[in-house]
Amino acid sequence: MDKTDCRHGRGLNGCDDCKVRLFSVCGVLEPAELDDLDQLSHVKIFAPKTMLFDQDALAGSVFNVTEGIVRLYKSLPDGRRQIVGFALPGDFLGLALMDRYGMAAEAVTQVKVCRFARPAFVTYVDGKPHLLRRLHEFAGHELSLAQDQMLLLGRRTAEEKVAAFLLNLQTRYGRIGATSVTVPLPMSRQDIADYLGLTIETVSRTLTKLAKEKVLVVVPDGVRLLSVERLDQLAAA
Repeated sequence: MDKTDCRHGRGLNGCDDCKVRLFSVCGVLEPAELDDLDQLSHVKIFAPKTMLFDQDALAGSVFNVTEGIVRLYKSLPDGRRQIVGFALPGDFLGLALMDRYGMAAEAVTQVKVCRFARPAFVTYVDGKPHLLRRLHEFAGHELSLAQDQMLLLGRRTAEEKVAAFLLNLQTRYGRIGATSVTVPLPMSRQDIADYLGLTIETVSRTLTKLAKEKVLVVVPDGVRLLSVERLDQLAAA
């Protein structure tokens, strides 16, 4: 017998079996509360380069990323884009208290999410003070990431920006249980350049330079860090 719930696409225990629950917003919920949350959610899969939502579109849904990587970006008046971050499993998207999405979200890899209708999710959260506190904690983390982004775009060299980016990503992977000296980079070099405020040529040259200095090794799926200490020195500059 198939152990997958046809409505949600999860195991029979639904949210309680979710692989990202413990490090996501819903990690504070008890089993009975998870059952209620499970009734509100719908699993959706997005192919690479598919939009989860567009900038300025009506914010009708909230998304919990359970698999894959999402690029978050803002479109600039001159047609360019500024990538403001990358969402990993466990991240919630669409939580800002605005009627429209303030940025666009696009799948980098195949992405699996739990999608909640925003009105139902807000009503659910209003009855769960402990969940609301958790959401505030996540909002504070997002603000910290935004501040880090501002620092990255400030008066730093290309090496310092790339080093800070790699260490931050390694830390975030570690938070979801993927601690390793190899940092996966499923996003393109252009994505990294747009995020760091550099050109794609500069990103490639910088990675090559760090590889020649034996700080890292470029591998097919990302980079392997050989000297975290050197990267720490660069990122702290």
